[in-house]
Amino acid sequence: MDHPLVSHKLTLLRSVDTPSPVFRQLVEELVTLLAYEATREVQVDPCTVVTPITTTGGVALSRPKPLVVPILRAGLGMLEGMMRLIPTAEVGFVGMARDEQTLQPMTYAERLPGDLSGRQCFVLDPMLATGGSLGGAVQFLANRGANHVVCLCILAAPEGIERFRELVADLGIRCTLVVACVDERLNEKGYIVPGLGDAGDRLYGLAE
Repeated sequence: MDHPLVSHKLTLLRSVDTPSPVFRQLVEELVTLLAYEATREVQVDPCTVVTPITTTGGVALSRPKPLVVPILRAGLGMLEGMMRLIPTAEVGFVGMARDEQTLQPMTYAERLPGDLSGRQCFVLDPMLATGGSLGGAVQFLANRGANHVVCLCILAAPEGIERFRELVADLGIRCTLVVACVDERLNEKGYIVPGLGDAGDRLYGLAE
């Protein structure tokens, strides 16, 4: 997204001096800005509304309701900012972790409807680094029938975007990626450069 408020909040997020409570607040604010763009094609149906003056036409969110899916644990920090914009959406969870040796994603938990046919899903993951976790989550949703998946990320690496495209290319569904910023590259440990560090740790601490 090309917006001065997005750039300003992202600059504060990058700073090593930003403490966890402020980091969480900034993520929430930034995600609300991202969500505005991400929901541009949210599915709606025509409806009728009674105003204090007369009756007129409008739109309402389509059913089944949109499903918001944060990828645990860092994606939880993005949930409140997303739900602020679409509070009637339902929420599911996918737990994925990266094996630090192979850099491959591992699924350790999920709480999602068994049938997502016709469902529009919004996946939350702060960092699109190697692309495996986000791509795996989209594959998971597509296998259950989701027809349009929108992914929201704060930062992305070019390598991660390319890998993500490869993973979702043959799924046969619409897939949109909305990011605040595309950074330079990944380092040898699979972290985004210049990045902002480990988003989960900065949100919630090391939890060791």
